Amino acid sequence: MEQQDIKQAIYKLKQERNAIILAHYYVDESVQQIADFIGDSYYLSKVVLNRPEELILFCGVKFMGESAKILNPEKTVIMADEYADCPMAHMIDPETILDIRAKYDDLAVVCYINSDAEIKRLSDVCVTSSNALKIVKTLPHKNIFFIPDNNLGRYVASKCPGKHFIFHDGFCHVHTSITSENVLKAKEIHPDAKILVHPECTMDVIDLGDYVGSTAGIIDYATRSSSEKFIICTEAGIFYELKQKNPAKKFYTVGHRVFCPNMKLISLEKVYNALKTYAKPIELSESIMSKAKTALVNMHRLAE
Repeated sequence: MEQQDIKQAIYKLKQERNAIILAHYYVDESVQQIADFIGDSYYLSKVVLNRPEELILFCGVKFMGESAKILNPEKTVIMADEYADCPMAHMIDPETILDIRAKYDDLAVVCYINSDAEIKRLSDVCVTSSNALKIVKTLPHKNIFFIPDNNLGRYVASKCPGKHFIFHDGFCHVHTSITSENVLKAKEIHPDAKILVHPECTMDVIDLGDYVGSTAGIIDYATRSSSEKFIICTEAGIFYELKQKNPAKKFYTVGHRVFCPNMKLISLEKVYNALKTYAKPIELSESIMSKAKTALVNMHRLAE
């Protein structure tokens, strides 16, 4: 089936199934083109709230579908690819959380949304790269156990000197593959380009940034900026939206490993097949969903 035919078949099935299609910025641009909403983890976690559609199809990784199900337990949530997963989401275990809770009083467990439902269940609040700093600053707790991403946690900690952080050793392999050496090489080639950095990068890369923020923040900054050239330190899928909004501007990547193989598992064919077969829905126990929902609801409340 030709790509345009697949797109038409997806639109037809979407109407028949009363479905909404959500896509993360990191999936292939052909998939972004057929999505009803495209965004980062925070935006997509908000957009599913109070939607009339009965079926949510997520073009992203598993933790995103789980979050959608937790916030919409009455809806059917399916993934375009059920095997698309985020390695970072599994870099923290319940035992570690319970151990830290036993060692520290006045503690908040702050859970990056890139984590599975069981970890969210044991956390006080979820955060995304868009709102982590704002939320942590509002928390009254002295001690912050930031999980699972070490790099985002250290960036937030650098902006919150009055709090004591306990870090975990989780990381995003895409963002840690971006080195300060490669960023400086890119800057030598493009000396008038602004450096835009995702906070999942290591601190030496963050220190080089003219702007540090989420995928959505990077897109907004580049769109508002009077500069014409940018070095982009995040996953390469963001280039589609950057170019859509800024066709006259130039965007440069850093290195050759800035792509998430899990996000790139998702294709138009898989979107079509998921809608056609109804795929395998996300299933979580009532106990996990009710407790994990608290952390997600707290995120939305505090982020506002």
